[in-house]
Amino acid sequence: MDKGLAWQVGVWDGMAQPYQRELDRCFTSVVDDVVARARLQAGERVLDLGTGTGSIAIRAASLVGDGGHVTGVDISREMLALARERASAHGLGNVTFREGRAEAIPVDSSSFDAVLASLSLMYVIDRVAAAREIARVLRPGARFVAAVWAAPEDCDIVRFQEAAARFAPSPPVPGVGPGALADTSALLAQLESVGVRASVQTEVLGFDFEDFDSAWTILAGVTAAALAPERRDEAKAAVRTLMCQQGDGPHHFRNTTHFIVGTRAAGV
Repeated sequence: MDKGLAWQVGVWDGMAQPYQRELDRCFTSVVDDVVARARLQAGERVLDLGTGTGSIAIRAASLVGDGGHVTGVDISREMLALARERASAHGLGNVTFREGRAEAIPVDSSSFDAVLASLSLMYVIDRVAAAREIARVLRPGARFVAAVWAAPEDCDIVRFQEAAARFAPSPPVPGVGPGALADTSALLAQLESVGVRASVQTEVLGFDFEDFDSAWTILAGVTAAALAPERRDEAKAAVRTLMCQQGDGPHHFRNTTHFIVGTRAAGV
């Protein structure tokens, strides 16, 4: 495993429990919008790329029914274990989960009616390779829907995490992180070059925490978990100053979200 991938696996393995405990709830509106834009039908085959703890996969499995199938792919074994537990608890027999990455999706070519990627493409190390793989696994005419965060001035979760990240060592790979696809133009061009014609739809969504400490406990794990205690305290104080100018009570995160919606062209 290369250094960049190993770093990411470590981050997301460590985030599995808090993600299921809190962030799945926070991101319900994003999941709803991704699934709605996918227009899933009974009997379809769906790939959930960067499935995490399985929210998209489980929702999609209920829509495609017993005649359809959903495959969830993620780099984190810890998150996949939680996704499998959730699917089992829902009694779903039409969803499977596989370890893998967007740059080398472990499925057959031209085998899916839809590929969904909710809040995962920002963390892909090689998005050119990922675009090729997305095109490869889609059938001609099949749909692609992804959600990514907007820029920090429009997206509080990006502002929060980028502020915390200033206190952490630079990651071993550049160009990844919550705000990495705030400008979607490069990704749209990469998709277009491999036959996936897509456009962007933007919505203002949000979620709430009871106070700053609750937000820090859940959100700082992506960027600040590995800091020494004193450095972590510095980061927390700086982020508090940035995010809590109106006091330390309930905090609403305004998260402008870009939805990338496209179709794989026929004959490409």
